[in-house]
Amino acid sequence: MSDDAEVSPEPAAPRRSILGVRAVFERPLVSGFLATVGVLGALLLGSAVASIATILLYIVLAMFLALALDPIVRLLERRRVKRPAGIAIVFGCFALLCAAFLIWVLPPVLAQVGEFIEAIPRAIAGVPEAEWFTRLAPDTQAALLAALDQLAAWVSAPSTLAALSGGLLGVAVAFVGGITASFIVVALTLYFLASLEGTKRAFYALAPARSRARLADLTERITASVGSALVGSVTLSALNAAAVFLLHLAIGLPFPALMAVIAFVITLIPLFGSVIFLIIGTGVALFSSPTQALIFAICYLIYIQLESYVLSPRVMNRAVAIPAALVLIAALVGGTLGGVIGVLVALPVTASILLIIREVVVPRQNLKVS
Repeated sequence: MSDDAEVSPEPAAPRRSILGVRAVFERPLVSGFLATVGVLGALLLGSAVASIATILLYIVLAMFLALALDPIVRLLERRRVKRPAGIAIVFGCFALLCAAFLIWVLPPVLAQVGEFIEAIPRAIAGVPEAEWFTRLAPDTQAALLAALDQLAAWVSAPSTLAALSGGLLGVAVAFVGGITASFIVVALTLYFLASLEGTKRAFYALAPARSRARLADLTERITASVGSALVGSVTLSALNAAAVFLLHLAIGLPFPALMAVIAFVITLIPLFGSVIFLIIGTGVALFSSPTQALIFAICYLIYIQLESYVLSPRVMNRAVAIPAALVLIAALVGGTLGGVIGVLVALPVTASILLIIREVVVPRQNLKVS
């Protein structure tokens, strides 16, 4: 063998890295300037993203609404309805539901909000005269009276009244802004729903040809799971609100429309929303009558069992199973980031991530046997 073959060349990469580190220390001003420019660029990018956060929220909400409505459009396609006609039918039904809400649901809810605020002081003042209160032990009566006095002082305080007035004004402003946002979201949803199939095909084309079938199957399962989770959550919340409304009418409790809307919003929280409203609804019913509150609690508890074991398995049959701990974590994170919309979107996002982990990450890890 020759001497050239015996001598191996030294690797150049460590040499280049050493020279790069030395250059950083030899030119600190240039390095500091570049680092400052990088930080400023990151701050500007973060500020730009924060300034369009509302628009990004509209886009994300419209995308999820399109995925939620797509299973209904596909159902119409299987009934030999063309996709444009199916989209028109779905949006026509959605517009009718919104009109029905604005005409028949919203006016009594707003009226009952005012009645509820006015009834709070009267309900607090009437507790000592109630028959159930006189049956309590003297120590319990004294403790309850002290708590009621503090509650009455808080309700009648000028700061509380100002906060309530400001809150009502904020609700009015948010309602007007919500109408404008609704038109934007509806327009984006219509566009995303109409171009959903083309968007999927363009997304599949980005993958290598050998992986497109796998990517298409996984994407279809994710979108089906997202749509099923969203439609299922809204359907269960609507059924829950209807049950609360009928219970209030049957028992004779006040504010049935208001409590039904509150139940709809709260029960969007998966698994735990019904339990939370059970506590809230029973507490509000206590101001009317302990007997009515007990009847409401028992009847609503029965409905929760019916929902858990009969309605939910049928409505959410295509959704990916999620552990209860992850459901709670996802609801908390989604509620913190996006309020009610964040809670609604958190469940399908978590389901999609779990599906990717089970179908992609875990099989790859199983192949690593050595």
